Amino acid sequence: MSLDHTLQGDPDALLLLASASAGRRRTLERAGILHAALATDLEEDALLAAHPDLQPADQVLLLARAKAEAAVAATAEDGGGYVVLGCDSMLQLDGEVVGKPHLPETARDRWRRMRGREGVLHSGHWLVDDRDPEDGGTGATFGATASTIVRFAALTDEEIDAYVDTGEPLEVAGAFTIDGFGGPFISGIDGDPHAVVGLSLPLLRELLAQIEVPLPLLWRRY
Repeated sequence: MSLDHTLQGDPDALLLLASASAGRRRTLERAGILHAALATDLEEDALLAAHPDLQPADQVLLLARAKAEAAVAATAEDGGGYVVLGCDSMLQLDGEVVGKPHLPETARDRWRRMRGREGVLHSGHWLVDDRDPEDGGTGATFGATASTIVRFAALTDEEIDAYVDTGEPLEVAGAFTIDGFGGPFISGIDGDPHAVVGLSLPLLRELLAQIEVPLPLLWRRY
């Protein structure tokens, strides 16, 4: 495989992460998993509008699949050959999907609503086996969603303002992180903590097993 200028990481890695998320990349790196990463540009609102009856857990799966398939198409000219993983996350609060706030005032309003309460963070994972058949490729395409209950601390207005001023919550699902400035404001979770970052390592292991790729095969060797 030749290096496309949009690829990050190791272009010769087996796993290709179809995501621009720094948190997802850090999750893989800290687990010793060699990977390349490719950001995809999707019209997410239009895609979701075309499937208005999907539940949040299925919405993130739809977007994860679209990201994975876009990455497969983008690497086809260079020969492909990756196991491609697409991921997408959304917070569900009172039955409503809460995405990226983008604007500081929107983030403040979200946190005033979330503080002292709990929501469900859904992280969709979609795997496409784009390896050549002679390399064990199956052509399989499938996925699953990891859902984790997140409990938010009862923040003061001053804490909310300080957190929003860091800029961190503006471009992340649900306006929070668990592995950054937002960590002290998450009082507890029920489920996989990695899924709250946006990539469930246990679920990734299960998905890889379905195409007979043991996760240790992806480990960085020292």
